[in-house]
Amino acid sequence: MRQAGGESDAPRVLHLDHTTVAGGAEFALLRMMQAGAPWRPCIMLAPTDEEGLGVYEALPPEIPCRVVGVRQPAGVSWGGISLQVLAGARLVMQAIATRMHRSFREADVVDANTARAAAYGAIAARFSRVPFVVHVRDMTERDALGRTGHFLMRRVILPRADGIISDTHPPLDSARPYVKPEALMSVIPSASGIRVRDTPPMRTEGTLRIGMLARIDPWKGQGVLLDAFAEACADVDACLEFAGAAPFGHEDFLAELKGRAVELGVADRVIFHGHVADVDTLIEEWDIAVQASTRPEPLGQNVLQYLAAGRAVVVADEGGPTEWVHDEVNGLLFPARDARGLAEVLRRLAASPELRERLGSAAAATPGLLDDAEVAEAHATFYHEVIEAVRRRVTRGRRTRETVYDEVARRIATVTNAPGRA
Repeated sequence: MRQAGGESDAPRVLHLDHTTVAGGAEFALLRMMQAGAPWRPCIMLAPTDEEGLGVYEALPPEIPCRVVGVRQPAGVSWGGISLQVLAGARLVMQAIATRMHRSFREADVVDANTARAAAYGAIAARFSRVPFVVHVRDMTERDALGRTGHFLMRRVILPRADGIISDTHPPLDSARPYVKPEALMSVIPSASGIRVRDTPPMRTEGTLRIGMLARIDPWKGQGVLLDAFAEACADVDACLEFAGAAPFGHEDFLAELKGRAVELGVADRVIFHGHVADVDTLIEEWDIAVQASTRPEPLGQNVLQYLAAGRAVVVADEGGPTEWVHDEVNGLLFPARDARGLAEVLRRLAASPELRERLGSAAAATPGLLDDAEVAEAHATFYHEVIEAVRRRVTRGRRTRETVYDEVARRIATVTNAPGRA
């Protein structure tokens, strides 16, 4: 490993991403960098449609950020054959550009921040000895990754990975059948902007504020929550707030949500904030915070943020969130994709300030909540473990080859020196 400024034996970590659009994975990486990552980071991005560095404009100035290769369009995994063939060619071109770049050649470990980045990173690392780490942020299932993404994850990405990181156990379990036996796997929560603070007390009067922090996307469950709110709070002084932009071509879905709010007669009580920079302040103003994804979520940083803020947390009863939120203990669960089930939970919480207060206090005390610096330390430990594991395997392989060569030489010498040989 290279010396960091001659002061510490810190590994050089190359982080790969395929987009500069603000998303959960991008914010997680950015937060670790802002918290002071205890390694020598460099970030490599594939060109995108966005101008500039997007969310990565906020990187500390001492962290190099390289835009390398060819554009990687969004939505490919769900497109037609011709689009996927073109995307495959772009991935190969991106892999070549990545492999040839000095930052890749000098890295002690390469860390792919997203599934698309992992695809070109795995190809680039295929015939190198550089340790390769993958963040598994979705279940290894076709419904979560799309046809092409599922194929790449099973056949290209996971078999090459030396280390795999996930927020919770379900994504790791879904990936395990495709991972080589010697790969290391670890559950490390994403850097979610959690900070230790005194959470504000629950309000017992005034308009009840129910919120969801998530990008506007059909599978994030805004539609489920909107229907549940209209049913549960028809006669309640309450408002519903959605915090999150509509990236990746989901502006039409945002328009559908607004139209649906009009149909349900609640448009005057529904607020669409768009992207929110100060999410801590906003969440602390909510009384109830909801995660309602319509497919199993590996975790969702919003769940950790809700818990840390000491809100009354409501989540769907599947996937990673159930590792953190325990029904009737530090939150409430509802049947996934069931608007009526969610409405019943909202109705209970709306009617009981005492229940909201109890759950909020327990949420803030949830064990295992880490701030961004602690998350970065956990990543640093894992990087060291992966680097050492790969180094040991390379050394064993070298010794095995030397042993084989020695044995072959010994046998040749034995035959050559046998009686009767000239």
